[in-house]
Amino acid sequence: MKDNILKKGFASDNNSGVHPLILNEIHSVNQGHALGYGADIYTSQAEEIFKQQFGSNTEVFFVFNGTAANVLGITGVLKPWNSVITAFTSHIEQDECGALENFAGCKVLTVDTDNGKINTAMLRKHMHGFGFEHHSQPKVVSITQATEMGTVYTPEEIKYLADYVHDHDMLLHMDGARIANAAVYLGLPFRNFTTDAGVDVLSFGGTKNGMMYGEAVCFLHPELASGFKYVRKQGMHLASKMRYIAAQYIAYFRNNLWYELASHSNRMAGILYNRIKDIEGITITQPVQSNGVFVIMPPEVAERIRNKYFFYTWNEVKNEYRLMTTWDTTEEDIEIFSDLLRSEMESFRQRQNKVAML
Repeated sequence: MKDNILKKGFASDNNSGVHPLILNEIHSVNQGHALGYGADIYTSQAEEIFKQQFGSNTEVFFVFNGTAANVLGITGVLKPWNSVITAFTSHIEQDECGALENFAGCKVLTVDTDNGKINTAMLRKHMHGFGFEHHSQPKVVSITQATEMGTVYTPEEIKYLADYVHDHDMLLHMDGARIANAAVYLGLPFRNFTTDAGVDVLSFGGTKNGMMYGEAVCFLHPELASGFKYVRKQGMHLASKMRYIAAQYIAYFRNNLWYELASHSNRMAGILYNRIKDIEGITITQPVQSNGVFVIMPPEVAERIRNKYFFYTWNEVKNEYRLMTTWDTTEEDIEIFSDLLRSEMESFRQRQNKVAML
């Protein structure tokens, strides 16, 4: 049973393995010596790929993980007296153990959102105190694409936000841990909803889409990258053997592997949605736009199913759970899971009916 839980489930796209083509690329660069700390030919090649994707002015810095990409990227463009505004569901608020506040010394301000997305009306309550020394100074708005709720911003929504943020002399940061899934849903190149939409700093992730490790901090305006090499070093994310991060991105972008993998995980989420949406007693809480399906179900049912297919609780108060699909999820996985869910829900209703008759 433990082996089954470790190999398959709907807990996180972090739980899946590394795509064979990416592993092969790591092996291919593991020949002889290469200059360290990013001075190798593979890192240069990966950096050029990012310039092709996001524009020739892009400055890219590789780090080990997504928390570092968010925290260091934001830290690089603000001062300790600044504040960052983000959704209360965001990773920097919920899942990074206060790393941004600890490392940058700044204040994080949150806004409430039902679907993970931020709009300008939500920001207004924090847009005051500019120039007032008794008040933290808002400097960065951080959004997530796709959001932690699986929803996706359109380029128009991002552009509207960026214009509003820039009008207040602030910057727009995007957490792109699942940016590939968003690109697939939108059917657009990355640049259309980042550089061209007004994003200033981007955390570009691949770990959730078939890579082993390594994320990229992308400054889409080169002047914002001034001094960041020191921030990365102090932040302990300057990889000595950076070629092994760079190699993964070379494989990731070659022949649009990223698109193939994200397309599959998105499609699996759509199949999962269609198989469980009509089960009596199950409520889908968010539109399925990437690779996450959010459902409300009885906790008793959730616990019984999690013995075989693990997944996480999202909102304990609402009995809401998150089901994530990955690049290696199969239709058979979904069929077995959905049949089990249907069976458990039927058994639950029968138990409830018996209790009601007593």
